[in-house]
Amino acid sequence: MIREQFKGDAIIAPLVYLVDDDSDYREEMVFGLSRLGLDAHGFQNALDFYRAYAVRPSDIVVIDVGLEGEDGLSIAAHLRASGSVGIVMATGRGGVDDRVDGLRKGADAYLVKPVDVRELAATVLALHQRLSRHRAPLPSSTPRWSLIEGGWVLSDGIGHRLRLTTSERRFLGCLFVERGKTVERRMLVEAMGEDVHDFNYARLDTIASRLRRRAEKSSMRLPLHAIRGLGFAFAD
Repeated sequence: MIREQFKGDAIIAPLVYLVDDDSDYREEMVFGLSRLGLDAHGFQNALDFYRAYAVRPSDIVVIDVGLEGEDGLSIAAHLRASGSVGIVMATGRGGVDDRVDGLRKGADAYLVKPVDVRELAATVLALHQRLSRHRAPLPSSTPRWSLIEGGWVLSDGIGHRLRLTTSERRFLGCLFVERGKTVERRMLVEAMGEDVHDFNYARLDTIASRLRRRAEKSSMRLPLHAIRGLGFAFAD
């Protein structure tokens, strides 16, 4: 049994977010995954998912393609560009072109509905174990993030520091004021002293991406999250 794999070992059940606008299917899968020992939660659209992910990023995301609003392929592409989360597509689109497109957009696995909950759970667990082997071990202490030296240095409180550029300092300074909450892009632009009408908003994504890479090189796992269509959040 899948549940038994979490007994007697140091295996922690992965946190799983399932995004599907079919409420009956979503509730059935979340219930089934939970019964099998996984920490599963369901969301009906991209916006609800992004809000939850900003506060508490999941290990695995299970996504339907045909969502209202932002579709599953767009969510997958966004997640793949911004993090190392495991992505499973579970959808009724079973054509070869659909599967190839899903995998190209970032999915690690592609399942075609109807999906048995035991197959989905086994896929999630196998993917989680594979990704865990390639992730850097977590630090032994809990990071306590702060901006020091007048806001020019980011510290995780466990021995790692990162000196910031001017744009990074203003960007993070604004996020720290609203720590744990989503800060709209317009507010970030204003905090950086830029004109909200002339500013190229893609620069915010560039700043965030560069900041994550520099933090990783300093052995820091930055809890900086992009909320699609809204802004950014710094959530411990």
